[in-house]
This record gives sequence, structure tokens and C-alpha cells, in this order.
Amino acid sequence: MGRYTFRLPDIGEGIAEAEIAAWHVKIGGRVEEDGRLADVMTDKATVELESPVAGIVVELGGEAGDRLAVGSALVVLEVEGEVVDGPSTSSGRAGVVSGSKIADVEQYPPIHPTPKPAQAELVEARALILATHPKTLAAPAVRARARNLNIDLAAVRTGGDGRIHHADLDAFLAVPTPVDRLAEKPVETLTGAGEQIRIIGLRRRIAEAMAASKRHIPHFSYVEECDVTAFEALRAELNETQRGRLKLTVLPLLIRAICLALPEYPMINARFDDAAGVVTRYASVHLGIAVQTGAGLMVPVIRDAQAMTLWQIAAEVTRLAGAARDGSAKPEELSGSTLTVTSLGPLGGIASTPVINRPEVAIIGPNRIVERAVFVPDGAGGERIEKRKLMNISISCDHRVIDGWDAANFVSAVKRLLEAPLGLIV
Repeated sequence: MGRYTFRLPDIGEGIAEAEIAAWHVKIGGRVEEDGRLADVMTDKATVELESPVAGIVVELGGEAGDRLAVGSALVVLEVEGEVVDGPSTSSGRAGVVSGSKIADVEQYPPIHPTPKPAQAELVEARALILATHPKTLAAPAVRARARNLNIDLAAVRTGGDGRIHHADLDAFLAVPTPVDRLAEKPVETLTGAGEQIRIIGLRRRIAEAMAASKRHIPHFSYVEECDVTAFEALRAELNETQRGRLKLTVLPLLIRAICLALPEYPMINARFDDAAGVVTRYASVHLGIAVQTGAGLMVPVIRDAQAMTLWQIAAEVTRLAGAARDGSAKPEELSGSTLTVTSLGPLGGIASTPVINRPEVAIIGPNRIVERAVFVPDGAGGERIEKRKLMNISISCDHRVIDGWDAANFVSAVKRLLEAPLGLIV
């Protein structure tokens, strides 16, 4: 009998680490060759890892939610035959999870002997990955400790070897620091221990993306009120007369209005590379739609929404929202948006300040439709009171590249289209 160490493979170009999303094995359990070991999550996809050998699980490299560097030991198996060790960069087979389908990526690694104690430093060096600053190196344990203490590794002075060690973190902590360099310690409740829930998987990705967006982007929000009485009447008429087609919600009509208004305001439909200081404006509208799923918020993308009819948009919204909720959305359907719309439907409230989907520069949020008494012209030079349907439209913008004047004018253009809605179907 011997032991085989399955190491986290290189599962994508530029991927230095991955998060353990779920285990399919446990210590003491047996796994067959090609059997499922674990799902790991990167910034680009969730990947299912399979065992290249059969054996008994004797060690796991971490718990669900832990992050491992490429080349780190993921699973140790007791196998028949000699003591062997999986390669440090790729091993076994990796399948990209896309709903119920798995696209296998075959990899054929050599089998290497288990590193001897004298090689331990070499194995550790391979596990070193870039820290938050591209020129800063730190081991995974050091990175994890820095994250827990909310320390920016770029601000830590390194030793002579150019790497950050625990001793460097200790030295950093020993120096009096401004309050914004360290996170405030959580205050313990006086009424009980409470329930602790670990933030992992998609929920952690959402948390990191939202924090990065608010940290890097100076947001400003603008809200405009629209009279959607005629809009709602047209929507009801279309749903009544076009019974063979999908039932229209507010969202497809709003998307159509956005696409029609954007050509005059191209800076809204853009992405900002703040590291390079470059804004890329797009003629095509790849519209992200924020969808609430059981696992958290996902943003599938309608490609070339500007070229679609109203009912094509409605069909794509329905398809993508369903794929996001049932887990069948493909990685390419969840990336590459140039502008995002987020809607809570009937729960939309009266106004919102949505967080920008970085690196985009704007996000639009329709709010709940309400009925109120409004003064309207009576046709004889006076006014009368009528019950009208009103809806607020909120937009959040990146103030580095979009001025308030442009945001207000863009939303006003969308408002004009919604208040004269026949233009949306012509």
C-alpha cells in the first residue's frame, strides 16, 4: 500500500488559487478512478475535479470555503502499489460544470515521487502566489492571516528575500497605524453567542465584488420619476392581443428603451480599466440582468440587446434568468456585460442606489410602480387631478468617467421613451 497526493491542478490561464466549493468525498471513504473528488471555484468558473486513481481518502486539504494555491495538496489517497505523488501543476481530469453537463478536459501528467523533506522548501515555493499587489509575494497562510486582519499586503515591508512572512505582519502590527489600515474588531453580543455562518462560494464572490466596487468606484446616484400610465396600458394590450407570445413584464420594455437611448450617451455603455486609465465604449449593448438565485445574485448577459425585438428580449430574459436559477448558465453567459439592469420587481421600493457591476460604469434600477393623484393638463389651459401610474428609475454611475449632467440627460431620454411607449414597438 502507498499514498497518492492529488494536488490542485492548473485549471485555467492566470489562475493562481481556487476555493473549495464542495466535497464529494470524506475521510475514510473510498473513491474510484474517475470518481468525483471536489468542486472548486475560480473567478471564471466552477470546476469539478476527478480522481485519476482509486483509493481510500486519508487526508483532505481543507474545508469548503478554504482557498488553496495551485499545486497545494488537495486530497491524499491510500492506494495499492508504490508511494506516489501527483504533480504540483496539473493532475487527473477536470470538468467545467455547466448545469448538468460536464465538459471533460483531459490531462496526462507524469507520476512523481513524493517530495522528500529536503524538497519541502521547493514545494512551498511553488505554492507561493502573488498577493494583492502584483509585485508582492506571500504564502497562502500569510495571505489568509492578512485578509483576516484586513491588512493590505502592498503596505507591508518585506524581508530581504522579497516575500512577506508572518514576522513581517507582526512588525507591521507593532507600529501605530491609522484606523483605516486595520478593520475594527467585531463586538461580541451580550445576549448570546448567536449563529455563525461562514461566507463561502458564490456568496463570498459577491461580497468581494461588491467591496471592490465600492472601494474603487466613486458612486453617485440619480433618481427620476416617470409617468408609466400609457406604458402599462400598452403592455396590458400587448399581453392581451399577442397571446401566442411570451407575456411581457416591465423589464423587456425598459431594456428596449435603454437600448434606444444609449447611442446618444455612449459613455454609459462602457467599461473602465482604472489600472490603465482607459475607458472602452461599446456600440453593442451586452446587457447584464441581475438575477436573484438560491445561491446569491448572478448577472447573466443578453448579448447584442440593441439588435433584438421586444419579444426576443423577453425570451432571452426568461431563458437566462431560468439558467441562472437552475445552475445551467454557461461561464460565457455570466461575463462580458457592458451595462447592468437590476430590478426587484413589485418589491422595488420607491428608490434605490445600486452598486455598479465593475468594470462597468453604470447600473440602472427600475423601482415599484405606484398609483398616485397627479395634476394633469385639462386641455383648456387648466389642470385636473387624475390617478396615474408612476415609477422611479434609479441609476448609479462612476463619477470618474460620467458626469451628473450626462446621467440625468440619459435617464430623461429613457423617461421620454417610456412615457410615449409606441416608439418601443415600432
